[in-house]
Amino acid sequence: MTEYLNGRVLVKTGDITGEKVDAIVNAANSSLMGGGGVDGAIHRAGGPEILAECRALRKEKYPDGLPVGLAVTTTAGRLPSRYVIHTVGPVWFGGTHGEEKYLADCYWNSLREAVEHGCRTVAFPAISTGVFHFPRKRAAAIASATVKDFLENEHTIQKVVFVFFSEDDEKIFLEENAFKE
Repeated sequence: MTEYLNGRVLVKTGDITGEKVDAIVNAANSSLMGGGGVDGAIHRAGGPEILAECRALRKEKYPDGLPVGLAVTTTAGRLPSRYVIHTVGPVWFGGTHGEEKYLADCYWNSLREAVEHGCRTVAFPAISTGVFHFPRKRAAAIASATVKDFLENEHTIQKVVFVFFSEDDEKIFLEENAFKE
């Protein structure tokens, strides 16, 4: 595990569903109905309460799905966290469709949701770097710069944990992040 910003940011490899934080961020798809990767793992581990709240959000607020870059909060069900913050990352189309801004929005809006729900600790996966094919090095730079900027002006969040599924993803993040400057 590597620490930055006097311990306010931790970077590690692991299973995000086991993190004992106030909120974990879900790299969701716009349907909010679960899926593969992190999204499927969170829904499986958290149980039916998460899906029930996602269905209600779709019915009441997002009938066409959660837009890319936005974030919304649900219960965490059986997870050790209090909340799951769902955000929809951009699919990579070569960087010509606003993908970098949308990815930054995912991190910023997720942290804003965390603050609005009184969270002090938040865990993030790598958003959009799996089946959405966002380049991992570029994603690491965007994620870290956005979180760093947010934490500079917002002191409610005491700790952000980046939890990577693979050691290779963690290594890329450690090489490309904005915290080491």
